[in-house]
Amino acid sequence: MARWKPLLHATLISVMMMSLLQVQLLHGQQVAEDSCTIQILVPGLKGEPGEKGQKGTPGRPGRVGPPGGNGEPGLKGQKGIMGHHGKFGPSGIKGVKGDMGDPGPRGPNGEPGVPCECASMRKTIGEMDIVVAHLSSELNFIKNAVAGIKETDSKVYLLVKEEKRYADAEAYCQARGGHLAMPKDDGANAAIAGYITEAGLSRVYIGVHDLDQEGLFTYVDRSPMSTFSRWRQGEPNNAYDDEDCTEMVASGEWTDVACHPTMFFICEFNKDSV
Repeated sequence: MARWKPLLHATLISVMMMSLLQVQLLHGQQVAEDSCTIQILVPGLKGEPGEKGQKGTPGRPGRVGPPGGNGEPGLKGQKGIMGHHGKFGPSGIKGVKGDMGDPGPRGPNGEPGVPCECASMRKTIGEMDIVVAHLSSELNFIKNAVAGIKETDSKVYLLVKEEKRYADAEAYCQARGGHLAMPKDDGANAAIAGYITEAGLSRVYIGVHDLDQEGLFTYVDRSPMSTFSRWRQGEPNNAYDDEDCTEMVASGEWTDVACHPTMFFICEFNKDSV
């Protein structure tokens, strides 16, 4: 119906124009023979669709849209290069002794020896070796003593510059009639700290431990620590569950340490027994 509306309008306009011409003739108006011819244009029917035009130029970019959602995780990357080495950890526990290996092949027989009654001579040489070892140990002790000792009213302190484990250091002091140093008041503690500083050292073993009961520190002579201590702040902390012995640093403060490292130490002797 919509496509015939223009044609209907054009027809109505033509009828109206014809009526107007007839009215003019009735009123005696002559129309010249060369008068302009009135042409009425009537729209034709809708044509066939034309061919599709060429693609136009790209339009202006639109606004940036909102961020999209998270994508799926990507593939696992390749292994990176090795990082820096970390700090060395504490020493591990000593392992269990391994099984005895298989016996090796028997060696060739040696050359026949010269007949000799050497049994008594070997015994004498062995006894002399023991005496020499004892004298060497005592000589080192005397050298340390001559190098310098520290005294208080009732104690004599000797710095031993031989690195030993804690138990070996205490045995060394006991063999000479003393113990590892046991500072029981400010005066003794200051004397030992000054001894460490003058010797140019940073730390030494002293006679304090909790080997008998974890967390209950006592002196090596089994006397309790009830009135005096000089623990550094945060100590004792039993780091790595392996710190049962004690060292004194040059400032006079104490820290708990493991008992197996070797270290210099200070022996203590009663003045009346030296």
